[in-house]
Amino acid sequence: MKVFIIFLFYFFSLSLPSYSKRCNPEDEKVLLQIKLALDNPYHLASWIPDTECCNWYCVDCDPINNRINALTIFQANISGQIPAAVGDLPFLDKLIFRHITNITGEIPSAIAKLSKLRMVRLSWTNLTGPVPSFFSKLTTLTYLDLSFNQLTGSIPPSLSLLPNLGALHLDRNRLTGTIPESFGAFTGLSPPDLFLSHNQLSGPVPKSLGNINFSTIDFSRNRLAGDISFLFGKAKTLQGADFSRNLFEFDISKLEFPETLSVLDLNHNILKGSVPVGLTTLENLQQFNVSYNRLCGQIPVGGKLQSFTYAEYFHNRCLCGAPLPAC
Repeated sequence: MKVFIIFLFYFFSLSLPSYSKRCNPEDEKVLLQIKLALDNPYHLASWIPDTECCNWYCVDCDPINNRINALTIFQANISGQIPAAVGDLPFLDKLIFRHITNITGEIPSAIAKLSKLRMVRLSWTNLTGPVPSFFSKLTTLTYLDLSFNQLTGSIPPSLSLLPNLGALHLDRNRLTGTIPESFGAFTGLSPPDLFLSHNQLSGPVPKSLGNINFSTIDFSRNRLAGDISFLFGKAKTLQGADFSRNLFEFDISKLEFPETLSVLDLNHNILKGSVPVGLTTLENLQQFNVSYNRLCGQIPVGGKLQSFTYAEYFHNRCLCGAPLPAC
């Protein structure tokens, strides 16, 4: 009987699954290096050696190969620089350091090694230095957000080479120079949404940008100048356009607009002419502002134009009609 019991124990022990850690040991080693480089913050307290690192806070593992594929550090009390060790997580497709105001220094060049990256959000920190041109080599990128930092220098023209980019956020930095001519020749099937607001960009918007159909453009609060009428037209697919607080100067009277347009902000420029009648046909127009320009004439009646307030029209040379005083 005793021999039989021993045999059963042996048989069932062979049939039991062998449990082992999912997390790749090299990935675990790199994560611990990152934690150490960030001075072992409380935010990463779950990162304990020899525990299952796929379950650690701020990381995700690919369910197929069990490699770390996401590092998402958000709203943390962390000081220091983004560790170069992040470049040693070869299967990373999402990298986020966001809302961490004590993260400083430049964007590390080690990120260029992460060929599988699809999303990068290094925003609401205090990163300095330039926008690295190496991002143009990460051809799988669909979303690049470097907003709300202290980045300086010019915008790399090579970013237009990203074939899958759906959105580019460089807003709320200290970027200078002009918008690259190459931004009128994005190589992807559709151009990305462009957010370049709250910088110190200057000069004219390249006419090449009129060759492609953007969905969203935000160039507000810069020092851009000249005529941007080529960005409009009935055949365009523009939905949101914010060009406010620049030095744009042209006659808007004959502008034509796509039916898709829902946001149009042109306040604080040097626009001339009158409010275009074509705006009355836009059923989707939700936000509109032409205040602080040099417009004249009667505001056309119809569509959504009378649903906006006095504030969206005031401080023009001789504009009149509802919601402003009668002509």
